[in-house]
Amino acid sequence: MKVVVTRVSQASCTIDGKVHSKTGKGFLLLVGIHQDDTEKDLEKVAHKISRLRVFEDDNGKMNLDIHQVNGEILSISQFTLNATLKGNRPGFDKSMEPVRAREYYLQFNELLRNEDINVLEGIFQADMQIESVNDGPVTIIIDSEVL
Repeated sequence: MKVVVTRVSQASCTIDGKVHSKTGKGFLLLVGIHQDDTEKDLEKVAHKISRLRVFEDDNGKMNLDIHQVNGEILSISQFTLNATLKGNRPGFDKSMEPVRAREYYLQFNELLRNEDINVLEGIFQADMQIESVNDGPVTIIIDSEVL
């Protein structure tokens, strides 16, 4: 499982020309579910994100987590994070098949909610336009294989 975590001052997801979800301060997550991921991977990554200290304290140090800044999350499914490049055209055979990936994506978001975080979502497999105002910018890639 790979998740790109971007600290944002705001983020939104638009589908068919209408804003589907919008957040203020917090994280924009791009969530890639790999074919070999397990529920344990979901748990490890959700726990890590809920404790990630990348928000500035009063001294300007990245020392606060999302709870301490009353932040929220916009979570977007992003199967392309598992792309492989043998030539110039990406292959996506390492991504989990869609039915199971959707279940895992929704379960991952629920695990974050269980950590007392407000989590908004895009729509799985929808054509979405994602906008964000990166704060910092601060962007971290979390890979469950190295946690």
